[in-house]
Amino acid sequence: MPDMTWVTAVGRLRARREAGVLVTVATVRGHAPRRAGAKLVVGPTEAWGSIGGGNIEAVAIDRARELIGTPGQEPELMEFALNDKVTNRHGVQCCGGAVTVLLEPLPVVPALAIFGMGHVGLELARIMARHNLDLHLVDTRPDMLADERLAVLSDAAAQIHVHHQPLLPEEVLEELAPGTHVLIMTHDHAEDAALADAALRTPGLGSIGLIGSSAKWARFRHRLATEGGHDDAAISRIKTPIGMPEISGKEPATIAVSVAADLLQTFEQAAAGERERLRAVPDAGTASGYPPVADSA
Repeated sequence: MPDMTWVTAVGRLRARREAGVLVTVATVRGHAPRRAGAKLVVGPTEAWGSIGGGNIEAVAIDRARELIGTPGQEPELMEFALNDKVTNRHGVQCCGGAVTVLLEPLPVVPALAIFGMGHVGLELARIMARHNLDLHLVDTRPDMLADERLAVLSDAAAQIHVHHQPLLPEEVLEELAPGTHVLIMTHDHAEDAALADAALRTPGLGSIGLIGSSAKWARFRHRLATEGGHDDAAISRIKTPIGMPEISGKEPATIAVSVAADLLQTFEQAAAGERERLRAVPDAGTASGYPPVADSA
């Protein structure tokens, strides 16, 4: 297995937007290959670190890969007795002790791209940065993305990616991971229109939201159909107005709260849809070719 710290390995999975499992030796009684705290990171096709090799590690990897393909994964414990009286799938480990291993799923977090970092965009970024997600901030104006302006995000739980695109902000759409949710709220209606058209042409995006009035949307809808060639089904992917209709305030912070609440609902719906998709796949937990295993050795 590659020699890499577990923190780096978790970061690599996140950068790839791949699910994984963090495996930790939780308790040790008697003799065992590794001490409590030893860690192993398991991805769909790779693993980093070690919890001692042998049957413990092989069974933990098998179970971790089942969890990667299982909807609604929860942390779980596995117990191993290390003696020659226990029949193991991957051979005998007779160190004489007992080991408990904790498996913690590392799901793929939501991803959100905000195009336009004006008053509402910044307020929205402040709220969404408090959540565990990948947050892309895009603007054509360098002052909107200045370090001192974004300093309010310094304690973010999110991983923030800043994109200054002075000419063609729609090119950022091609860089986004599949499933990324997009919000279009720039200072320029022409820029918004170009982004809406490009978003509909970009495969694999999550939801697409557009800020603006009904009059703005009527013009955009006509343009997307006549000039962009998009049909009604495609155009209907764009949600406008955005936010919760029950919240009607016009202050930037109020709008941001409304949009954030709507986004969190969208994230939950997307996660539920993915869980249903996995449930519909026979033997989803063994789709990678790894056989099912028992919860303990």
